[in-house]
Amino acid sequence: MSTENNKGIKAYIGNKAFYATVLSVAFPIMIQNGVSNFVSLLDNLMIGSLGTNAISGVAISNQLMFVYFLLIFGATAGVGIFTAQYHGMGDTKGVRFTFRAKLIINVILSVAAIAVLYLFSDALIEMFLKGEGAVEDAEETLQIGKKYMDVMLVGLFPIAITNAYAGTLRDTGQTKVPMIASIIAIFVNLVGNFLLIYGYLGLPAMGATGAAVATVISRFVEMLVLAVYTSSHSKEHPFIIGAFKGFTVPGKLMGKFMLKSLPLMLNETLWAAGQTFMNQCYSYRSLNAMAAVNIESTIWGLLGVAFLAMGEAVGILVGQTLGSGDIEKAKGDAKKFRAFNIVCGAVFGCMMVLISPLFPMLYNTSDEVRHMATMFIIICGGFMPVMAYTHATYFTIRSGGNTLITFIFDSCYVWMIAVPVAYCLSRFTNMDVVYMLLIVQSLEIIKGIIGGAMALSGIWAKNIVKQ
Repeated sequence: MSTENNKGIKAYIGNKAFYATVLSVAFPIMIQNGVSNFVSLLDNLMIGSLGTNAISGVAISNQLMFVYFLLIFGATAGVGIFTAQYHGMGDTKGVRFTFRAKLIINVILSVAAIAVLYLFSDALIEMFLKGEGAVEDAEETLQIGKKYMDVMLVGLFPIAITNAYAGTLRDTGQTKVPMIASIIAIFVNLVGNFLLIYGYLGLPAMGATGAAVATVISRFVEMLVLAVYTSSHSKEHPFIIGAFKGFTVPGKLMGKFMLKSLPLMLNETLWAAGQTFMNQCYSYRSLNAMAAVNIESTIWGLLGVAFLAMGEAVGILVGQTLGSGDIEKAKGDAKKFRAFNIVCGAVFGCMMVLISPLFPMLYNTSDEVRHMATMFIIICGGFMPVMAYTHATYFTIRSGGNTLITFIFDSCYVWMIAVPVAYCLSRFTNMDVVYMLLIVQSLEIIKGIIGGAMALSGIWAKNIVKQ
């Protein structure tokens, strides 16, 4: 092998210090997401014991809530680009302004989301109930989904505030505390589910609605843990000192934040809406598709924590390096991140395929749903390395603040390629839903090729706080 080729390979492999730094940031996020998704698995199994309609009703409501979650994520992450770079250059005042901006934007978005989801919940849920299946099943699924969502809306405000705190702590390199807060909340959620779904210790058996009540309580607990910790550790996190005194953000600075945040917010919202629309296309073929998607997405979330956490680590570490002014180091580190993420995706994707016949057996549902879920798990597990690569590429591009390119890479792909294909296959063919999913998932390869070219070009690598 030539020396030139060796250099090419080495560019994608880091030393021990590199991986130690990466894991110090990514591992707490992995633990947090892993525990969260494990409890989501237990939640799903508890709800799954209530039958297929309960699984579908909760899955549809969560699919709609997913759009809100990514809207808040986009808003927090958009301003968080500045947080990471301000922290990289040691500007505490700048970090404080970004924290305030996150709070303001997130609360406004939550008010809007509550209004939309409360007023139009029936129509939104019914979009997923047009596939083949019994009318009475569709009606029961609608009622379960609506009751579940109405309760979940109460938890939107603590989600908004939690994201502002947790996002700022992560962007400044503190990933352990958000992890601990999340684990505490998860424990509260798990105990609450056990008590309220089935009605133990004299409490009423509320079914799927009980799961929603437990989740909302856990959201408030998580918010309080983060707020109390940050306030009581102001020396370690000086941005909180005076954060609520003269609670303003300079207009020019807010405009700068919004200029970067709006495309990212729009991107996350459109991407989530696109995923929701594609799931609606699968449900158009069969009402059982949503139950199968819920089973698949549960195990996917649990085994995908490694590469998902690595993506966040890319945004934090590469963003801080860009903030310090070392552009070439940021480019080099980004290559190593992407290569490492592919390995993570391959390992956990193989695990997902191996357990695909066993996992659906844990649910109290029909053989048809179990078979469909097994096939969904195999397909999504097979494409996990590709998803890992595109995920790391997305965070690479985003770390430099070029949210327009991020938008083109993410949302334009979903709405110009994936959504039209899913729509046409569901409306104009009789193709089985399993083959529909296989074709749509394979389109991720196109996204990977486009993203790879963008990342290698280096057009994303910029220090935006000095501009």
